[in-house]
Amino acid sequence: MRPLLAALALLLVAGCSAAPGDEFTFVAPGGQTKIFYDVVERKKLPAIEGENLLEEGKTIKVADYRDQVVVLNLWGAWCVACRTEADDLERVHQQTKDSGVRFLGIDVKDPSRTAPADFFRDRGITYPSIYDPAGRTLLKLRNYPRNIVPSTIVLDRQHRVAAVLLTELLDTDLLPVVQRITAEPR
Repeated sequence: MRPLLAALALLLVAGCSAAPGDEFTFVAPGGQTKIFYDVVERKKLPAIEGENLLEEGKTIKVADYRDQVVVLNLWGAWCVACRTEADDLERVHQQTKDSGVRFLGIDVKDPSRTAPADFFRDRGITYPSIYDPAGRTLLKLRNYPRNIVPSTIVLDRQHRVAAVLLTELLDTDLLPVVQRITAEPR
């Protein structure tokens, strides 16, 4: 019995002392709503993909944006703050798309495609969005608060999480963040 207990204790200690993986796990230090990660502490985003909001049956993958800075925006047509920030996000998208930045929306909690698709068309949003009414796309992000809408995740060119913004954004909030990450050495 002693050898079994000793082996179990060794496994427990080894399991608890294992180095953290290379995948991103969300932590909001002190409840911050704007979190920035230094290059050395960034972790890779798990594979994020889902059905295209405007093109039913087609899949969008973050991996399709290789070597691009990616701005992921969690939103919903029902969300007042999302309606407010939509024009600002589109402005930043237009200002940065030629410098290797891609925007990707993730539409959550909209039970029908009609309202979010109309939302995108009416506001002239030109970047794609994943249609994810159940919010399953972000389940791979450990501890990420999927109930905070809108929220934005900015990935560097290696698709590591560089910033998490858990608040409604103006273009003047987002543009400097995106420009700074875009200007980082490759």
